Amino acid sequence: MDFITGETLCIDKPYGWTSFDAVKRLRGVILHRLHTRKLKVGHAGTLDPLATGVMIIVTGRSTKLIEQLQAGVKEYVATLKLGATTPSFDLETEIDSTWPVDHITRELIDSVIPQFTGTIQQTPPAFSACKIDGARAYKMARKGHEVNLKPKTLVIDSIEVMDFDPDNMLLTLRIVCSKGTYIRALARDIGQALGSGAHLTALRRTRVGDISIDRCLTIDQAVELIRNSPVVMPEDHLSQSSQQS
Repeated sequence: MDFITGETLCIDKPYGWTSFDAVKRLRGVILHRLHTRKLKVGHAGTLDPLATGVMIIVTGRSTKLIEQLQAGVKEYVATLKLGATTPSFDLETEIDSTWPVDHITRELIDSVIPQFTGTIQQTPPAFSACKIDGARAYKMARKGHEVNLKPKTLVIDSIEVMDFDPDNMLLTLRIVCSKGTYIRALARDIGQALGSGAHLTALRRTRVGDISIDRCLTIDQAVELIRNSPVVMPEDHLSQSSQQS
């Protein structure tokens, strides 16, 4: 493996880890393997700590591909709890309001979902990494400050209802969408469109571009791969550069 020229590692981000946690873990192993203290390592597309699934980590000169990789179409499987909302629109915060659900049927869901496909306007959640005057929105929200974000234009290619449990008011969706889509915000908007409320109870990213979840390694598998694979060392690159000159 040549981490300096650039490698791409596709991992299944664990629940509870930030995207930075995943990058930090693998970067540490790579630096130790190369006996160096300096190497660019980044990721293409942030996942919330409570989300799991496809995360692309790139090294060395391949970090220049991050924008290109982030632009790929994303696919998610999301579970929504209908009838209750939280400030973060997921399980990061406690339920702040409950809403009527007796009127919600599969037929109503099927009639509402199509309005969220195609080119739509979406206001990002206050608990997001969007910046307001240089400050992250989620940091302001956690301090109790008012957060006003402007709607963004994005594309949702399709939304498929995978399951609806009317007894527990749990709705599971498969969503194919563009870069910049906040599935938590989509849960909020679907809840409102149903004349109720909603928040995410589970989120899994199953595809980024042509990279699907079945191609991804666990963190432990990625660590073992890095530790056990033959690697090109920094001194090899220096030797090659001197020979070329």
